Amino acid sequence: MSWQPDGPGVLRLPSGRLVRGRGLRAPRPPGPPATYAVHLLGRRPPELSGDVTWLRWPDFWLPADTATARAVLLDAWRRAAGERVEVACGGGRGRTGTALACLAVLDGVPPADAVAYVRRHYHRRAVETPWQQRYVRRFPAAR
Repeated sequence: MSWQPDGPGVLRLPSGRLVRGRGLRAPRPPGPPATYAVHLLGRRPPELSGDVTWLRWPDFWLPADTATARAVLLDAWRRAAGERVEVACGGGRGRTGTALACLAVLDGVPPADAVAYVRRHYHRRAVETPWQQRYVRRFPAAR
């Protein structure tokens, strides 16, 4: 019960896990909905339906609580082994790209290479700020 590998916004991690990134301001892509979603937003959205975790993460910045962010992203990575996991922010590039790069680190991509990996396989402008890039380089790999 995973994504189609060639679906819009779908990132294939080295392990074969598929995760979809997207912008919440755009219409939801066609096809089945996510079974689990992580929304990276500065403020709690007015309504969360389905299996969604809100992670407080202001636009162009970093997660408000890095320990919580790591726990949520580790859970998303684990769930991506058998579920349709989606990571989304407003535009689908900066925060989403940063989170996807962290998932790549959890999947075994060296932290120094994770931003380039996501830019190559998800979106060329993913991970928008120098501090987001630094966050990925310092993100601890899975144990």
